[in-house]
Amino acid sequence: MSSTRADSTTGDCSTSVEEAPARAPASAAREGAPPDARAGNGIDRRGFLVSLGLAAATVVAGSGSAAAAENAPEPYGILIDTTRCAGCRSCEVACAEANGLPAPNLDDETVFDKPRHTSETQFTVVNRHQTSQGEVFAKRQCMHCVRPGCASACLTKAILKTRGGPVVWREDKCMGCRFCMISCPFQSAKFEYDSPVPKIMKCEMCAGRLKKGEKPACVENCPAEALAFGPRRELLDEARRRIAESPDVYVHQIYGENEVGGTSVLYLAAVPFEELGFRTDLGETPYPELTAGFLYAVPVVLTVLPPALLAISRAMQPKEETATEIRHEPRESESPVRA
Repeated sequence: MSSTRADSTTGDCSTSVEEAPARAPASAAREGAPPDARAGNGIDRRGFLVSLGLAAATVVAGSGSAAAAENAPEPYGILIDTTRCAGCRSCEVACAEANGLPAPNLDDETVFDKPRHTSETQFTVVNRHQTSQGEVFAKRQCMHCVRPGCASACLTKAILKTRGGPVVWREDKCMGCRFCMISCPFQSAKFEYDSPVPKIMKCEMCAGRLKKGEKPACVENCPAEALAFGPRRELLDEARRRIAESPDVYVHQIYGENEVGGTSVLYLAAVPFEELGFRTDLGETPYPELTAGFLYAVPVVLTVLPPALLAISRAMQPKEETATEIRHEPRESESPVRA
């Protein structure tokens, strides 16, 4: 049986991954743009028309995304074993540093007083839960669904499920509708309401680090080895092995194996997942199957509104800002060590 521990895996992906551009630190983005950054630029008529045409082509081409997802290779993912988590919050610190976000205050114990959600300035949080088995800590982040509802609801493909596993956001394709936020059953995507040039902010499984053959920052910096990174199928095998070897320690369920069609972030626990605040009412049907039919059945929603909104958004962007699309061609490196 294969084992995919945090200290024995590599972060390289065996398939090409299309990524979002590297993000600037959140604080720099706020400080670098004046309050009237959008208003001062006005609408570039030529840019508007060009963007309108490109956006329309992108939207129409997106109708085949469901079929492409079916043929995608095995995605990479993260296994979170809550029985090993000590609540040190090292993952929060590593995530903040890797994404240029404000560093969390580890001396502030009040953060454990009530459950926290991720935010536009914190892509992962550790919560403390009082359960039937005592105190349990659980890390929360974007679940990186195998067939994400956010990507299905995004008519301009600004939210993209990459072939390597991460679900990323691409600024140059976003029209600002925030359908991705409404469509996420885990409330992972957040919007910068206070920014003059707002972005969708969420965990991207350190897609930039994966491009360089590294593991996600949270996995690399977990001292308790509560996090493991590797191909999703191997992580499921490892989770089953742990349950089989310690049946009295774990509940016999892998959260994320089947929920909403499966997620690339998986959980093990010693208590029922509802005691950790996890949703257990989601079912096993992928969200795109529930939403795509409606969206593509309404021509005006598909062909008119998204290109128009995207074109306006691009035309009003500050002149100096440009967006690029990066294709991830990971380097060759050794395979995960097997037990």
